[in-house]
Amino acid sequence: MTAALETVGLAKTYGDAPALEPVDLTVARGERVVLLGHNGSGKTTFLRMVAGLLEPSAGTARVLGAPVGSLDARAATSYLGDQPVFYDDLSVWEHLEYIARLHGHEDWEDHAAELLGLLGLLDRRDDLPTTFSRGLRQKAAIALALIRPFELLLVDEPFVGLDRAGRDALLELFDRVHHDGAALVVATHELTTVGAAERLVALRDGTVVYDGPPSEADVDELVAR
Repeated sequence: MTAALETVGLAKTYGDAPALEPVDLTVARGERVVLLGHNGSGKTTFLRMVAGLLEPSAGTARVLGAPVGSLDARAATSYLGDQPVFYDDLSVWEHLEYIARLHGHEDWEDHAAELLGLLGLLDRRDDLPTTFSRGLRQKAAIALALIRPFELLLVDEPFVGLDRAGRDALLELFDRVHHDGAALVVATHELTTVGAAERLVALRDGTVVYDGPPSEADVDELVAR
């Protein structure tokens, strides 16, 4: 079966400075992976290349066999970045409708209401997310990432700005994504999601230093500088 994600020698340099050393990584369909590392370890660079938002300096990446950046790869991939971006004149509900219809999800209203209810945003559905606090913007961005169909979900530092209720809601949503059979790659420097993951991939200074079961990893050592 074709992997959800496969990278071969995927690397990024800026001038003479390597941001990410060559990475060979295969994520199976339905697999739940935590990408662990401090800020500057290469996590965001890796995810942005896989999402088709950043051109690699070397190597290849494929989503369900399609080259990243292609229409097929983009259709299969939902990306939740660490800096949410919204249209200035669209409400939360209008954002959800736009994203859902853009990806062919016609029966989206019940799904949208469920997402907003779980995230505590249902009473803010008609407000502009550009006016929200950092935490509320993050919740709105989570809803946008999950309103559309996908087979691979890429998430970069999702817990920044979230309160306890928001963190709990997000972890529940991750469980649902996994249960529904999508592959999930969550990049973080926190340890909240490590226990629930099937696989831990740790980056340090742009290099993969661990790839295996979380239960067998010395997590404190992996995140130590």
